[in-house]
Amino acid sequence: MTVLAMSQGELSRFDTLMRVERGELRIEDAATLLGLKRRQIFRLLAGSAKMVPPASCPASAPPGNRRHSDAFREKVVALVREHYADFGPTLAREYLAERHGIRIGCETLRKLMMDAGLWKDCQARRPRPYQPRYRRDCRGELIQIDGSKHCWFEDRGPQCTLLVYIDDATSELMHLRMVESESTFAYMEATRAYIEQHGKPVAFYSDKHSVFRNARASAARGDGMTHFGRALDALNIEIICANSPQAKAGSNGPMPPCRIVW
Repeated sequence: MTVLAMSQGELSRFDTLMRVERGELRIEDAATLLGLKRRQIFRLLAGSAKMVPPASCPASAPPGNRRHSDAFREKVVALVREHYADFGPTLAREYLAERHGIRIGCETLRKLMMDAGLWKDCQARRPRPYQPRYRRDCRGELIQIDGSKHCWFEDRGPQCTLLVYIDDATSELMHLRMVESESTFAYMEATRAYIEQHGKPVAFYSDKHSVFRNARASAARGDGMTHFGRALDALNIEIICANSPQAKAGSNGPMPPCRIVW
């Protein structure tokens, strides 16, 4: 008597044959269930008498003869992690063969790198799709506002923030102002200067900086509006906060870089 490890399909076929042996199922019905001929059912019945299925769930198949040892797999992963962590599987495989004399299949190495968190498949590396935001048609209708903290004066002055006002329709630089930090008062002064020069826009488009959006709105008000937002509301100017940097770019591509010449 031989005990064999069976897959789920093999176990189901063995159960069908045992039902035939017990007289619970006819040969013709078993042949229909298994998609076999009558003579094949008789041949299987003759061989099933020598087999005993496992008492519990089917065991997994034994490892193949070509499977690498655990020590070899750990060595490969350690080398890739230490020397080629930013390489793809194909290039890492070439370097392993050239510098370390290790021969391994590209697909095997890819799976090892994925299991170790050193590589992601195409689905995981695919960028998230963003719904394109179409630019406004009229100049001055929507103005993008943002601040950029940088050493604008190099070593000739302290680090400061440049407040930028860009027209959404034309990508035109409408207003620039250097301030110490990206604060509410700085934006209020810059916005006042913009309105005096260009007039009121329909809306300002910004990120979710604390100047524009209160993430922890009080339970009493619960509107999430900041002091800057209330000032714009009094002027009947809408403030729109983008959910992502990609959303601010619009469907016509990202805004051009701001170049300042002193």
